[in-house]
Amino acid sequence: MATVNPRRGYFLGLTAYIIWGMFPLYFKAIQSVPSLEIIVHRALWSALFGALLLLVWKHPGWLRELRDNPKRLAVLALSGVLIASNWLVYVWAVNNERMLEASLGYYINPLVNVLLGMLLLGERLRRLQWLAVGLATVGVMQQLWQVGSIPWVSLVLALTFGFYGLIRKQAPVAALPGLVVETWLLLPLALGWLLLHPAAMSTQPAFWSTSEALWLIAAGPITLIPLVCFNAAARHLPYTTLGFLQYIAPTLVLLQAIFLFDEHFDPSTLLAFICIWAGLAIYSLDIWLSMSKRVKPVIE
Repeated sequence: MATVNPRRGYFLGLTAYIIWGMFPLYFKAIQSVPSLEIIVHRALWSALFGALLLLVWKHPGWLRELRDNPKRLAVLALSGVLIASNWLVYVWAVNNERMLEASLGYYINPLVNVLLGMLLLGERLRRLQWLAVGLATVGVMQQLWQVGSIPWVSLVLALTFGFYGLIRKQAPVAALPGLVVETWLLLPLALGWLLLHPAAMSTQPAFWSTSEALWLIAAGPITLIPLVCFNAAARHLPYTTLGFLQYIAPTLVLLQAIFLFDEHFDPSTLLAFICIWAGLAIYSLDIWLSMSKRVKPVIE
């Protein structure tokens, strides 16, 4: 079993969430391409880029392990469907002026992670952590109230990514091979969609001389790099801790929605923002205090 390294886990988690937080800029650059077609190409180019990574970043024995344990393929197929569904809803939300709901979904997701960690993984929270969860819940409830109706975009994003992370944390498959197999299992669906839609933008020869074509090709590394970081971080951090780091991504999305794309920002949104970040600060303080107690100075 690999050695758990919390410092490495924090670095990888931060990297993943910062990249995800900047995703709206990428999807706005290709918003002329339909959302489903973008997801088809994310699967295609992620599969290709992942295969190239495996040639460079060796993982001896991973293919044999999957061949000898076909149940793991079923698990990866399920996680692949979950992440593809998450991709589709997120891209649609960004390109249809629903970034606020997308941001809310990823504010809710850490609470889903905490709930799954407690109910299914037996993780327990300390007093300061409960206070942090309470503050974050107040912030999320404020956002829910502001939306004024059932935010289906937010709920789908939170639940699909919450269960995806749980499955990948529990699946005994290394991060990169697991991600590559997920995209490989999506390939038949992606190729089938392209064959059934000969009039799609990306099936026209002229499309591949445009800037959008280069952005679609870039979907491979842009998709896989943060996912590799996320899955690796999940092996070094408690699931509840990983969940709270995720507040970074929706905060970046929220800031872009307000300052770059002119979505409405009012005092109630500010209150939710303050509550959520206060919860993150308290939770981080608790983690720091806990780690400080474990590291005792050596007295000569």
